[in-house]
Amino acid sequence: MIHLLAPLAAALLLQDPFPSRVAPPRTIAIDEAFAEAAGLRVGDHLTLSAKPGAGISVPESVVVAAIFERSADPSEIARGDFKARLHLDHLQRISGYGDRVDRFAVATTRTADIGRVIERVNRQAFGFRAYRSRDIAVETSRTFLVVSRFHRAIGVITIVASSVFLLCIMVLKVEERRRDIAALRLMGISRSSVIQSIVIEAGLVAVLGSLLGVLIGWLVSIFVNSHYQELYQTPLEFSILTVPIVVFAVSLSLVLGIGAGLAASWRLVRTPPLTLFGR
Repeated sequence: MIHLLAPLAAALLLQDPFPSRVAPPRTIAIDEAFAEAAGLRVGDHLTLSAKPGAGISVPESVVVAAIFERSADPSEIARGDFKARLHLDHLQRISGYGDRVDRFAVATTRTADIGRVIERVNRQAFGFRAYRSRDIAVETSRTFLVVSRFHRAIGVITIVASSVFLLCIMVLKVEERRRDIAALRLMGISRSSVIQSIVIEAGLVAVLGSLLGVLIGWLVSIFVNSHYQELYQTPLEFSILTVPIVVFAVSLSLVLGIGAGLAASWRLVRTPPLTLFGR
């Protein structure tokens, strides 16, 4: 105990008997977009005001203590606001709100009955309205929902158009091989064997084409995310390529390829071989 108190006593004796009464400036944290736009770094001194451009009698000097990363919130991108985080007492004094707040968030456990909590708050706290965070996210992301539905409609139209295009290509390719098919039929090859060979070929082409499309989509997603994340200074991913999407794309391509191969080959195998030779 003596060895622990001795350095402390020595430090107290070496202190200035007349310490300065000027309080150190308060610290704040700003987001990375604010720091990049204003050219700020950790340790820079700023002056805060409750209103933009309004002069204040006593300058409120603060120090940038940290630069935090922006959250991946779609609603923040449309506004393009800069964020600064202050201590609660400091924010109350700067804003002049005192003990009032506009909104606050309450964290709940996984087993909590959120509906019952919302009902109790709305019934007891006059002037307040409680909402689920999920409902607020939906309300603030209406624009992104519209864009998502628009992309879904474009996807459906693209799939239908590509199906017709794939069927036309398969019909043309099979038509070019009508003499080969006629020769196989005259050699005794059954209709089912001819159909199977064409379907297998169409399936392989469809799988290879879908894998090539997945690779192109992955490269495009990387480019889109890198460009817009740098533009909006956000970790939000604008283009996502997930395993279910890849599985769906490959499966859909395989089904369409097999369907196109069946439709194209069935018409030729029903035609007599001599007719296919033009006789």
